[in-house]
Amino acid sequence: MAFQPQPQEEDLSPQKPHSTPLVAQRIRARILAAGARFHANDNISAFIQEGELEALQEEVAARMEEVLQALVIDTSSDHNTRDTARRVAKMYLQEVFAGRYAPAPPITEFPNVRRLNELMIVGPITVRSACSHHLCPIIGRIWVGVLPNEHSALIGLSKYARLVEWVMTRPQIQEEAIIQLADLLQDKMQPDGLAIVMEADHYCMQWRGVKDMDSKMTNSVMRGAFLKNATLRREFLSLLTDRHD
Repeated sequence: MAFQPQPQEEDLSPQKPHSTPLVAQRIRARILAAGARFHANDNISAFIQEGELEALQEEVAARMEEVLQALVIDTSSDHNTRDTARRVAKMYLQEVFAGRYAPAPPITEFPNVRRLNELMIVGPITVRSACSHHLCPIIGRIWVGVLPNEHSALIGLSKYARLVEWVMTRPQIQEEAIIQLADLLQDKMQPDGLAIVMEADHYCMQWRGVKDMDSKMTNSVMRGAFLKNATLRREFLSLLTDRHD
């Protein structure tokens, strides 16, 4: 006797509620609803609610575990990689990409009581960032030149380093990174002139590709008086040259 398939009974059980969206999806939805941008070098802290950063870190760790599995790395019996996914997630969110997820550091500004109007140079400030093409390290130095006016707000020396770190601890392209930094400093200080020079090693060249160990990239941004006044620009750049020697 041939087998007769039994008719399927209709499932009359209550429908399960939709699962809660992943925290990354919730954050992304808020950003899109606000019409905001979330490129690699953007700060998205305004769209992250309390407790979500910890949940996002767990989510990144789970996805990183999937990446390791796809690379055919045994994370179960290899004691060296057993916690790698968790470590990498913590490194990304709390360290090397922290500038994406943390609000700007508190910066105390004070008035230019002495009406300083001479060139000030801060640096070199150590830069630690990552190339947004391959997530390879970018390690270098930054110099900042400021020409204040009597209405400028001044900031303490250590605050420059904090602002540099906040901007640079995101996946960056060097040319865009110093523009972001210049916009930030210009907005906070309102000087007559602002100049930034950055020199860095790019490990996407040293570690992969052509494996060139000696090439560096140097670029600059000039604003206000530094752009208009060639003498001031030469003074700034010559002082940097003296510091290199």
